[in-house]
Amino acid sequence: MKNICYLFFIVCFLSLLTSCNAENEYSTWGCRFDYDNLLHQDQTLATAMDINSRGVFCKISDSGANYVFQNNQNMSSQKPKSEQERRSNYLLGIHNGIIVGFQTMNTAPNGGFVAYDGQCPNCVRQSNNYLNPKYPLSMSTSGIASCSKCGKEYDMNNGGIIQNGEKGDVGLEKYLASTTGPQGNVSVGTKR
Repeated sequence: MKNICYLFFIVCFLSLLTSCNAENEYSTWGCRFDYDNLLHQDQTLATAMDINSRGVFCKISDSGANYVFQNNQNMSSQKPKSEQERRSNYLLGIHNGIIVGFQTMNTAPNGGFVAYDGQCPNCVRQSNNYLNPKYPLSMSTSGIASCSKCGKEYDMNNGGIIQNGEKGDVGLEKYLASTTGPQGNVSVGTKR
């Protein structure tokens, strides 16, 4: 009986640990974005919203009057903000940039649709600069995000895990994300 109680305790403890990891899967960095691509018809963004185009990722940033879209297949475009979008005060990650797309490994909710912060999380943490970080990630056609400052690489097709990190390094910051398809809506946000 003592062994059964001990085994029960171990199973409960392990399940508690895994549930904590699930809660910490998404970033607490601020992010709030909702975009209606049926209204705007942006083809660059649509490529990343298509479940049949796994491995295509689009970086979204705000230039003031426009949203700027750049995907990892060398397409880019800009679309003016609607009046409602100007009033919404969207927050595009920690420093004006999020990356969205369907990863090739279908391990994420929503069919593998993911959203990452556009900044290198390890440089942000190392510099302790959360107010105005300038460590943007570049994207390769193969789905690797790279930091020009530290040289770290992240696999966007596999949950943003770090490819060449050191002890204590972390993967990309992830946000909750959903899409209704290329001519639909994309929503990205911080877990509440």
